[in-house]
Amino acid sequence: MYTHLQLRDSARPPVTLSTLHKMREDGEPIACLTCYDASFAALLDEADVDVVLVGDSLGMVIQGHDTTVPVTVDNVIYHCKAVSRGLHRPFLVADLPFMSYPSREQALTNSVRLMQEGGARMIKLESGAEQIRIVEFLASHDIAVCAHLGLKPQSVHKTGGFRVQGREQDAATKMIQNARDLQAAGADIVLLECIPAELGKAITQALEVPVIGIGAGGDTNGQILVLYDILDITTGRKPRFVKDFMAGAGTPLAAIKAYVKDVKARGYPAAEHNF
Repeated sequence: MYTHLQLRDSARPPVTLSTLHKMREDGEPIACLTCYDASFAALLDEADVDVVLVGDSLGMVIQGHDTTVPVTVDNVIYHCKAVSRGLHRPFLVADLPFMSYPSREQALTNSVRLMQEGGARMIKLESGAEQIRIVEFLASHDIAVCAHLGLKPQSVHKTGGFRVQGREQDAATKMIQNARDLQAAGADIVLLECIPAELGKAITQALEVPVIGIGAGGDTNGQILVLYDILDITTGRKPRFVKDFMAGAGTPLAAIKAYVKDVKARGYPAAEHNF
């Protein structure tokens, strides 16, 4: 009972939102990875990963789909339960999958399920101006929210594929404003995917909450990658921003530790990983 209090002064206290905000203020990069099962979760914990995301990317790397669209809330809950059993220190975030938040009420219901049944501490949703009311509604119910801007995989059929977002000035300006509006609505973290490095820097400087990037340059407050990508498990062509940390590592744990070390030292991402 009261485990959170017992562990507060331990050598490896659990990461909280307060921890992440302090890391941002102190200039310490936040190391994040996706995860989908208890065995890998235990390795991420041992490697001192700060944030673990049970992402709807499981639809592609676990289920074998071409997109994340087929993933359901039940799928995410199943994997979130498994991951939560392997974690002690990292902050656990879970994705709201495609069409699980078309209204404020549905967003709240599904967020509560991810937290109560899955064990998530924060939910993530693909965002934009149209999601501001949903973020505000969830925040008003004391649910921690990560807003996702840039490339939004759930919208891939609408946007015409997996493409870099925000290259044009108008699109970049709109994204910066959307990020500000989402922060004002109560978003606790903003995740940026597949945008030019300069835009990632501009959004990070415009916000007061932690900004996590995946293919968004090296000036964000943290980085996230798909675990199967850094372990070179994913087959076929990989995105430009992916780095194979298994090369020369010997074991998955060593590779994950190398990733965390590289993020903390701002060695990753390098110029070749940026847009």
